[in-house]
Amino acid sequence: MKHSKKLAAGLLAFAMAASMAGCGGNTSNSSAAQTPSKAEEASSAAAAAKPLTGGGSKIMYIITPSHSNPFFKTEAEAASAKAKELGYEVKLVSHDDDAAKQADLFDNAIADKAAAIVCDNAGADATVAAVKKARDNNIPTFLIDREINESGVAISQIVANNYQGAKAIAEKFVEAMGEKGEYAELLGKESDTNAGVRSAAFHEIIGQYPEMKMVAQQTANWEQTEAYQKVETILQSNPKIKGIVCGNDTMAVGAAAAIKAAGLKDIAIVGVDGSDEAAEQIKAGNMVGTALQQAALMAQMGVEQADQYLKNGTTGKDEKQLVDCIAITKENVSKLKNFVYAG
Repeated sequence: MKHSKKLAAGLLAFAMAASMAGCGGNTSNSSAAQTPSKAEEASSAAAAAKPLTGGGSKIMYIITPSHSNPFFKTEAEAASAKAKELGYEVKLVSHDDDAAKQADLFDNAIADKAAAIVCDNAGADATVAAVKKARDNNIPTFLIDREINESGVAISQIVANNYQGAKAIAEKFVEAMGEKGEYAELLGKESDTNAGVRSAAFHEIIGQYPEMKMVAQQTANWEQTEAYQKVETILQSNPKIKGIVCGNDTMAVGAAAAIKAAGLKDIAIVGVDGSDEAAEQIKAGNMVGTALQQAALMAQMGVEQADQYLKNGTTGKDEKQLVDCIAITKENVSKLKNFVYAG
């Protein structure tokens, strides 16, 4: 576990360094007028260090992907309940993984003089400008579930330890496969850093077993219907397949449905999320397991840290925070409900 955390922290540090390097890419035509004076630099640094106090209202915006996905619905409802408990008026909205729509929602929050924004964002790069704009308008943003490719812009980035969780469930996948055989992988959205982190973690474990061979890798964009269609095609081309590793539970459930429709069984499937739908598939023997991301916990943490920051000018926490996942299999699936593990 400690080793996994160190590796995850290393990846985060790498992402931070990469984003900082990218920000330095613009060059000037050596005009002295374009170079800020020391006084201007000091003033800018002081402004950046000064705590944000909010737009002036008691409105907390909670912005997530579509609530049609149970994971995002859970985090939205948990964040909303916690914010109301703490005395805020809540505006609960969805960007539907559309960065342009998300930008409009941030503009709405600014127009409403929101106290704070809690957001599960629509893209690691595309979200940076929106968070900066909110910051420029004195409104702090607290990111949950998905991080962005820049530090020092949001106040908190509270994310599941995807690296640790994906490795944990990959170990269960390898065990179910008997350490050998052909398998396929369903990837999430390419714009989501979680998709890449999970895939890398899967392969770090699976790659240790030379008799396991990946015969297909398809992007299903986190979607159940798309996963079903992709797996239909994969099964036709690879009749000897013994397993499918999926970047999230929604795709895993779609994969399980496609396998059932094809009249097949004994194909190992794992996902990541910890949804009730996946839990039912695990209980029925159609999935090996999932890595529970603690959606409700992360959402509540985001709201609590927003409240703490607005009241005290600090969260008392580091900006980047990892919340460990829990490997769920038939042995402990009875303890899982609504993305909460009662262990």
